[in-house]
Amino acid sequence: MNKDIIIIGGGVVGCAVARLLSRYDASIALLEGGSDVADGASKANSGIVHAGFDAKPGSLKAKLNVEGARMYPELCAEVDAPYGRPGAMVLAFNEEERPTIEKLYQQGIENGVPEIRIIEHDEILELEPSVNPDVVCALLVPTSGLTSPYELTCALADHAAVNGVEFMIETFVNKIERVEGGYKLDTTKGEMTARIVINCAGVNSAKLHNMLSDKELTIIPRKGEYYLLDHTKPLQFTMTMFQCPTKMGKGILVSPTVHGNLLLGPTATDVEDGTAVETTAEGLKWAADAARLTWPKENLRTVITTFAGIRAHESNGDFVIGAVDGNPGAYETVGVESPGLSAAPAIAEYLVDMIEKAEGLTRKAEWKPAPKREKPFYAMTLEERAELVKRDPLNGALVCRCEQVTEAEIRAAIRRPVGARTIDAVKRRTRAGMGRCQGGFCSPRVLEILAEELNLDPTEITKCGGKSNLLVGTIAEAAGKENA
Repeated sequence: MNKDIIIIGGGVVGCAVARLLSRYDASIALLEGGSDVADGASKANSGIVHAGFDAKPGSLKAKLNVEGARMYPELCAEVDAPYGRPGAMVLAFNEEERPTIEKLYQQGIENGVPEIRIIEHDEILELEPSVNPDVVCALLVPTSGLTSPYELTCALADHAAVNGVEFMIETFVNKIERVEGGYKLDTTKGEMTARIVINCAGVNSAKLHNMLSDKELTIIPRKGEYYLLDHTKPLQFTMTMFQCPTKMGKGILVSPTVHGNLLLGPTATDVEDGTAVETTAEGLKWAADAARLTWPKENLRTVITTFAGIRAHESNGDFVIGAVDGNPGAYETVGVESPGLSAAPAIAEYLVDMIEKAEGLTRKAEWKPAPKREKPFYAMTLEERAELVKRDPLNGALVCRCEQVTEAEIRAAIRRPVGARTIDAVKRRTRAGMGRCQGGFCSPRVLEILAEELNLDPTEITKCGGKSNLLVGTIAEAAGKENA
């Protein structure tokens, strides 16, 4: 296969880059090694659109974080992705931590973060009554936002796809090398070539960089473990509550999500394996104990799941974004850890502007708008639901009872421009399986619908790609083997 442009990596940054490049006259493919877009860090993070007070002034992180955060309301409205702006606090629990709060305030001012101020004990408790009453002061950040990182990534991918970008899932790049006229990629789907190649490969981005450049980069995979609480109880906090940061990151937080859950975490542990997303008893205890400092009445009885994500920490600490030295036509985004989600729209704009100028790309006469989706069934009024069911009875067939997801919504998710192909991919697009039973009731029906829509045998359907098949055969086959 030969393309003008190949993007490696289908996370939020890769899909944001693909979306903007789809404005141009070029044949473009995006290669994702996982079973779906958003299959790496973009499916397992806090979903916070950081305002930009934490990044070191003058760094690329600071510049792109603040710019990206400002772009979020318009971007999410345009691509039909969730977004909210509840604000945030960074809490100090003793006077020794006050200088850290003052430093973050000064950094925020220098980085151009609007409306931030330092508040004291009484105002903190007035705004967030559930916070630890030992709190001394806090940095109040009204412009801190929230999104759903995997829903945003899927929406960006859909917009790119309707404008001609080809998405190749389960296509892992083993090797990249410079050849005459461009680059050759050795992938799990065969050899591919492109005039322009863009490395957005997350934890694997440094490995690809080092195949082309003598100036080596190092990614240190950093695991973060989380608790997710059910949304059936009233939220104990309306804002994202940070503790004072450490050298390992922004620390343990207690935060709402855009869907009304409460999130506790993440931890920060450097690991060797960038795919090691299993949770651990030690990590979860760390998260629970640390979160209790913010929320003394912490109650884990409503925990519905735990999960872990991997951050791509570059050893020098800043984003590495731009052209690969000595390799015309090669571009990269390396070390995009937090605030990578917040910065993603600005990273894409920064990089695509660079590529347009350097490579002489020309814009299409027409750039199709992002596809719109039906309002989620769970968010509809009774009158809206009744009208929807009149149009299609499948809108009245509930598959996921916890999250009130209908059969029509599941089929629509599979039929999207970059549609679901696994049970987890359906979950990320519809929330089927995201509730308190974690798919215990709905997974068998979701599997059946996937098999019908994709024209596959049910035994071929997986939970998350690879060998995660839920079924290994039929009862008749098993009985036949026993009688043989």
